[in-house]
Amino acid sequence: MNITKEQVDALNAVVKVQIEQKDYEDKVAEILENYRKTADIPGFRKGKIPMGMIKKQYGKAVLIDEVNKLIQEGLNNYITEEKLDVLGNPLPKIQPDFNWDNTDYEFEFELGLAPEINIELQPKKAITKYKIVADDKMIDEQLTSIQEQYGKRIAIEKVEGEATQVTGTFTNEEKAINKQSTFKVGKIKAKTAQKALIGKKVGDVVSLKTKGLFEDDHQLMHIVGVSHDDAHGLDITLDFKIEEIVKIEPAVLEQELFDKLFGEGNVKTEAELRARIKADAEGQFVQQADQKFINDVSDYLMESTSFELPAAFLTKWLKTAGEQELNDEEAAAEYAKSEKGLRWQLIESQLMKDNDIKIDFEELKAYTKELLAMQFAQYGQPTPGDDEMNNVVSRVFQNKEEVQRLSDQLMNQKMLTFFKENIKNTEKEITFDKFLELSYGHKH
Repeated sequence: MNITKEQVDALNAVVKVQIEQKDYEDKVAEILENYRKTADIPGFRKGKIPMGMIKKQYGKAVLIDEVNKLIQEGLNNYITEEKLDVLGNPLPKIQPDFNWDNTDYEFEFELGLAPEINIELQPKKAITKYKIVADDKMIDEQLTSIQEQYGKRIAIEKVEGEATQVTGTFTNEEKAINKQSTFKVGKIKAKTAQKALIGKKVGDVVSLKTKGLFEDDHQLMHIVGVSHDDAHGLDITLDFKIEEIVKIEPAVLEQELFDKLFGEGNVKTEAELRARIKADAEGQFVQQADQKFINDVSDYLMESTSFELPAAFLTKWLKTAGEQELNDEEAAAEYAKSEKGLRWQLIESQLMKDNDIKIDFEELKAYTKELLAMQFAQYGQPTPGDDEMNNVVSRVFQNKEEVQRLSDQLMNQKMLTFFKENIKNTEKEITFDKFLELSYGHKH
């Protein structure tokens, strides 16, 4: 077998695989001899079937199968030995005059090659790394929420004001809405709707317009029970039947409440409670801030790293890469949809290669143990001993999808550390409301 490569351009090549009779004849003969010994053909004793009949019945199928195995093995070895960085898989070129009745064969395969990528790590302007802080407004809201959660619920006769909590069912026949919800009257943004509720009693039905009813569409979606798409700009009238009216007497900020929240004696004053709320909240924000930093770095690297891709080859490859074959238009659309992700994969791979960022088995095992220990602690269970923990990890590693998920998580952590240490950045404190507005265009 002889394999040669013709470079079409920097991103495309054609590989020729030449197979001679001597490459496959011994293996084909061995398989056909085994068939002759085991085949069951009427009129012949087993093992006494003429080889000519075996060749006529099975010869071409065996030949094709063995040649295909040689091609696959030869191509894989060639790509590895020549250190070719290919995208997708080799695509066989159509050969109209190909004939299996010949004894020697030549096959051609198109290859799409990964481009050379030069990455400029340092931006002209430092990338902002946000530190989300819990401001007094957020801490006050958390305190109020805690006091209400642990407070005393007192049933009252009628809706009194914004602090009143009502439970009822929203209905609308046209949109098939039938959703029971509990919320404070103050959650309602529309003043006319608030006024319509004030003074109402259990059993009363109030008509409420959805347009501008709550602060945003997400609240409407959750409280009224409509889909994300329906919630956007929804303008209908709902019937709201009141089923319960409650006034909440907030829990007193005293030692009994502190002990319920954080264990006996761990928090002793309101100031300590506020400090604990602040620390816990800011700890939960770290992951969101880190993810935004990764996203911003990724955007910078995507914008600043320019390279061509073998687009025509990849579009052609996508036609047959999935479970169902795509037509030209579908393949072009699929390529357009996946191009950005492919570009990032190539940039990330180059960063890993240039900076020796990798994951070995022992690292992944240690990382998995850490996650498992945290899960055991979360459910109030002691961390298992080494032998039992190793058994748990072994069971986890039997699931390939779970191993891939853990590997991706660990690599994400490594890339985050690399970016923080190697890409010029500046830290900026920001409130959670401002962070949401900056990231998603809306306030909390």
